[in-house]
Amino acid sequence: MNAAAKSRFLTTRQFAVFLTGFCCFINLYSPQPILPLLSEEFGASAAEVSAIVTAGTLAVAISAPFAGAVADVLGRKHVIVAAMFIVTIPTLMTALAPTLQSLIFWRFVQGLVLPPIFAVTVAYIGEEWPRHEATTATGIYSSGSSIGGFAGRLVTGVLADIAGWRAGYFVLAAMTLAGAFSVMLLLPKERKFVRSEGLLASGKQMLRHFRNPQLLATYAVGFGVLFNFIFTFTFISFRLAVPPYNLSATVLGLIFVVYLAGSVLSPLAGWLVGRFGRRQFMIANIAVWIGGLALTLAGPLWIVILGLIFCAACGLLSQAISTSYVALTAHVGRSSAVGLYVTSFYLGGSVGGILGGVAWTHGGWPACVAMGAVMLTIMGTVIALFWTRSGTAAAPTTPIEPP
Repeated sequence: MNAAAKSRFLTTRQFAVFLTGFCCFINLYSPQPILPLLSEEFGASAAEVSAIVTAGTLAVAISAPFAGAVADVLGRKHVIVAAMFIVTIPTLMTALAPTLQSLIFWRFVQGLVLPPIFAVTVAYIGEEWPRHEATTATGIYSSGSSIGGFAGRLVTGVLADIAGWRAGYFVLAAMTLAGAFSVMLLLPKERKFVRSEGLLASGKQMLRHFRNPQLLATYAVGFGVLFNFIFTFTFISFRLAVPPYNLSATVLGLIFVVYLAGSVLSPLAGWLVGRFGRRQFMIANIAVWIGGLALTLAGPLWIVILGLIFCAACGLLSQAISTSYVALTAHVGRSSAVGLYVTSFYLGGSVGGILGGVAWTHGGWPACVAMGAVMLTIMGTVIALFWTRSGTAAAPTTPIEPP
């Protein structure tokens, strides 16, 4: 294969993993800008209607380890593509849900099908890309995730005002189906995958991950990342939908353009790790994240948005760096290792949604910000105490340039 052909091949598979992240996250967080509208339509409180988001993240947490174990047996591409086609079904059913309870149910089903897409994609990256390119590839995947997260919220927010929120979910189902066909055609079949001996053997590999302190510390960090993301981008909608802001569903959807800051910076994760060190950069990143969260307490809308930009950028950088660290640290059973990370990550999101509802009910947005600052401080402490200073002891990686 000549250099030009190789370049085209790498670009094609980079775009394919970008699409897997995009198609997952246009679905997972899509209800956030329309939660105030759904609260009014179904006569539910903010805490009750936030279960629409929490149901999806809880389902992801439950199914993620099993998705990794199955992929360690069946392979990567077949599992990714099959799951992308299947996820269109609960997305369509969400659009047709007649009650809040049925809406929550189909969101839960949707969440069950998402880990075979993104957890296995990260494992695919860890195996198929050279070590010195893996963090950059994960950053490209994270960019797709952040753009998908923005696009999903934008579609539901805009269409909620134009044609009703159900129309938004019909559009998301069509986008997901198109993405499934594209990944089926563009993602190369895995070449370096080593099949597990069976589900039992994969399960034993999974248990061995709990003896790896680097993985356990990274799972704790992942828990905190989505904990903060969920409560921040769920309950900020309730704050901005009431006076003095009174933002519509369309504008609330547009607010999530802040995710694009993360999509721009995520591909730089590898360079930042190489320049500053994984541990050192993550601690600094969390300090900036706390500052961004504090800015959302301000009155002027532009300062609130600036704070959300910092939160999105720092959160997505944290996700790209910690996810790649899992893929590089696990020497065997990468899918199950990533699956356990995803479980911890989305369990954190579920807890963040629940505790965020409690904080919002009893203390409003200031209580939510205080809760987030405490969690971020815990994350920084875990990194300072348990991550190696080089950040590369378990799986060496060299500084890399952004693509």
